[in-house]
Amino acid sequence: METQHKTAALPLALAYAALIVYASLYPFADWRDQGIAPWAYLSASWPKYWTGFDFAVNVAGYVPFGFLCALAVLRTRRDASVWRAVLRATVAGAAVAFAMETLQSYLPARIPSNVDLGLNSSGALLGALLAAGLERLGAVAHWSRTRSQWFVDDSRGALVLLALWPLALLFPAAVTFGLGQVFERLEVAVSEWLLDTPFIDWMPLRQFELEPLVPAVELLCVMLGALVPCLLAFMVTRTIARRAVLLPLTLLSGIGASALSAALSYGPEHAWAWLGLPVQVGIAAALVAGVLLLGAPRRLCAALLLVALVIQLSLLNQAPESAYFAQTLATWEQGRFIRFHGLAQWLGWLWPFAVLAYVVAALSRRGRPAS
Repeated sequence: METQHKTAALPLALAYAALIVYASLYPFADWRDQGIAPWAYLSASWPKYWTGFDFAVNVAGYVPFGFLCALAVLRTRRDASVWRAVLRATVAGAAVAFAMETLQSYLPARIPSNVDLGLNSSGALLGALLAAGLERLGAVAHWSRTRSQWFVDDSRGALVLLALWPLALLFPAAVTFGLGQVFERLEVAVSEWLLDTPFIDWMPLRQFELEPLVPAVELLCVMLGALVPCLLAFMVTRTIARRAVLLPLTLLSGIGASALSAALSYGPEHAWAWLGLPVQVGIAAALVAGVLLLGAPRRLCAALLLVALVIQLSLLNQAPESAYFAQTLATWEQGRFIRFHGLAQWLGWLWPFAVLAYVVAALSRRGRPAS
């Protein structure tokens, strides 16, 4: 009888698959039958124009998926051999890649390619082989033991969200750590959808103009944005000593992701341009607050996280996006960064709301969490 283990690899693999679907089919517009078989690209000749960047991205984009799929098989099926896990992960990656390339045949803005299919499948294979290598070295079993020592049993959701937080920060944010600023874009999108319909009159008129954040409020948003993932980690960490280790690591991962985002947006020489005085003070305040809360019960950490996140989202969504920030987004959305559009933008928009849902669900469970 196969023994099932709870693992964060499976939900991470599913989340990554959803991001692949978005990135592969964006912008989801002008679907049409172009008069060719959707699998005709399989017999097409070598593409006339290609770059090393295209090759690297198509391989690298599927490496995490292959790695997570293989890891999920190894963790959920005790009797699964390493090579069976590699085979299943590679087949899963090839199947997803085939589906995406085939569906691109119905999108005039996308070009299906047998080369992309081969590179995507190779990326999944490389990721699966990496997982297999770590399994042979005992790293997977070591991680399982470490996870059970550091984190509570039901910690999968929080660990997945913590792993996604730095990725969500890669897409530029108007305020450092200010994820979930969606009100203005959502308002415009809904207005466009309802335009020329009777339902446009149902749209509530905004009673105020969005005002830019003053430095003090920006500082507060930075502090709350940095503190939220720390409190999320505290919710599932077993001891105070381990919380003390995770606190600086969590903050450093956010700082590193923000620096990488700035480097991709403005150039490596501007990697730290975002680290102004309000941001520095906000990060320092989050560190101090985190130290003071090292010994707080997990239920209290969850309640404080909800309060912090609701306040931050409220403040962020009462501020407009600046024209300078809009220009930065255009660089990402229209240039080379379109390949990362689906992998980061939606994470940046939805991550705080996913955390809200997770924490509310955790607090609503019957029984008091272990202290």
